[in-house]
Amino acid sequence: MRGSGKVAAGVLAGVLLASGTATAPGDPVRAAVGDLVGEGGFPGAIVQVRNGEAVSRFGAGYANPATREAAGPHHRFRIASNTKSFVAAVVLRLAGEGALSLDDPVERRLPGVVRGPGYEPEKITLRMLLNHTSGVHDPLDPHFFDPYLVQGNRAHIITPSEVIRRSLADRPSFAPGTDVKYSNTGYLLLGKVIEKVTRNDVREEIQRRILDPLGLGHTYFPLWSPFLRGPHLHGYDMSGEDMTVFSPSYDWTAGAMVSTVDDLATFHRALLAGRLLEPAQQAELKRLVPNDEGGAYGAGVETLDVKCPDGEKKTFWGNTGAGPGFFSVSMSNADGSKQLVLALNVYDLAAELNGGQRVPKPPADAVKAALC
Repeated sequence: MRGSGKVAAGVLAGVLLASGTATAPGDPVRAAVGDLVGEGGFPGAIVQVRNGEAVSRFGAGYANPATREAAGPHHRFRIASNTKSFVAAVVLRLAGEGALSLDDPVERRLPGVVRGPGYEPEKITLRMLLNHTSGVHDPLDPHFFDPYLVQGNRAHIITPSEVIRRSLADRPSFAPGTDVKYSNTGYLLLGKVIEKVTRNDVREEIQRRILDPLGLGHTYFPLWSPFLRGPHLHGYDMSGEDMTVFSPSYDWTAGAMVSTVDDLATFHRALLAGRLLEPAQQAELKRLVPNDEGGAYGAGVETLDVKCPDGEKKTFWGNTGAGPGFFSVSMSNADGSKQLVLALNVYDLAAELNGGQRVPKPPADAVKAALC
């Protein structure tokens, strides 16, 4: 199982670490986003950008090129691995309430679930699942996505339990805590932990603890339906095939949620500013483990170290998300005074699986224009 965020960070990191280019006159963010659509290869883009107390939101290009519907910030999109920060926030809140400890082994919270050659579930902690140091990888079966991409059954359902089973069929990537590697399956296990501890549907926990208090009325968590509700972007692969209808069942707590740029910006601003977690859990959120993507992983969030056009190196916080037809960035600078949420409607899952080009153009210039 891939296509839920790791590659999104990789698409950005290699370009962001390079020196910046000259800024276009006028509004640099609008100019950079404009360069992404049309000749840039993306049919459409939607944006929310913050600079201090000034917030702007806009769209460029088309939400649906077939109908010529203009893209706008009211359109929903699949947020892919941005989902992980919602899930991590619930786990951290449960830790703050004493319902669990991040030092708990997965075997204690999910007895008998993590079983496979070479796995040591008594040594894999919840913290390791949060920061991708568990060694639990995603399914290595090259035909995992065949029902969707080869057979064309976009409504096909693969349950989280099946994903976990197929992930554990092969040996772990490394011994627990000895290395770092992005794991969607780790977040499926965390979803199972939330449900085991709360005896409630993880979607209801996210709704009650995060969406309702923050008023995120345009965000929801589909379980298996391949269709998007309400006004939404249509997503495409590199050939222009419409990938909008696609069951998120396999992604669950690793990447199934749907949102808007405003809702996602509100959530990440609240999370990173410490308005959702107690101080001890906020420290856990931001406890970083360096990765090989030009940044580090925290608990459900990530950082990117970026060389800005003026030569200064800065750290951006948030998440990226990539899945069939959709590619998004939700990042802010370290103090939260600058923020960008950008959703684009091309991502090629088949190309990712085959080592090909997944997006027409990395949005590095837009990220730099907004945050540098």
